[in-house]
Amino acid sequence: MAEKTREIAVIESQTQLTDGIFSMWLHVPAIAKNAKAGQFVSVYCNDKTKLLPRPISICEIEKEQGKIRLVYRVAGDGTKEFSTMQKGESLALVGPLGNGFPKEKKKAFLIGGGIGIPPMLQLAKELDCEKQMILGFRDTLFLMDEFKAQGEVFVATEDGSFGTKGNVLDAIRENALTADIIYACGPTPMLRALKEYALEQKMECYISMEERMACGIGACLACVCKTKEKDAHSNVNNKRICKEGPVFRAEEVEF
Repeated sequence: MAEKTREIAVIESQTQLTDGIFSMWLHVPAIAKNAKAGQFVSVYCNDKTKLLPRPISICEIEKEQGKIRLVYRVAGDGTKEFSTMQKGESLALVGPLGNGFPKEKKKAFLIGGGIGIPPMLQLAKELDCEKQMILGFRDTLFLMDEFKAQGEVFVATEDGSFGTKGNVLDAIRENALTADIIYACGPTPMLRALKEYALEQKMECYISMEERMACGIGACLACVCKTKEKDAHSNVNNKRICKEGPVFRAEEVEF
């Protein structure tokens, strides 16, 4: 696991991608140097009444330029504060946190659902293999140009306004897609379905868990998920998503 750093990040740009979804580029040389696909950062509010940081997945990393991109959804007061900030303002970050995706040279599905889509972009950039990206949206699309630059993209939307009507598995079946390994991030129902699909197809499957976190460093046990093996820290069948995760082999996790 890469060494984590507390760093004052300077905002290089911020844009609104779609309703409630924002993209922020931050200059954080120490964090960018160590970060890899699948990790996240804890972002602290400047409003000191909000004590806990907000965990946000890393969408893109530009190591040479010393910057990272966060694409996030406004979900509460903290992320609402971030969305009002402008170029040149600063935020405190700790990162990179968690473990990232393993990178294997196998034909891969990269699957993202909702706000689980952004962290799959950096993985798409880092993977040196044949890959197909399957993205599930509620309705409005975002980050499509960036994903198309990395390979073949298939889309599923709940209302059928773009691509396949339904979910990511519907898109896989409709397009008769095949792969040897799955990398995925998104809501729990999607990950549960992908775990079952991978077992049926005898595929390797790595999932990144979305979970509300508190400390982000494994001390508070606020973000545990149920697992097959006992956690050495708590001696129960739980693992801390912020510490042992957020990426797990699918068979490790009990939904």
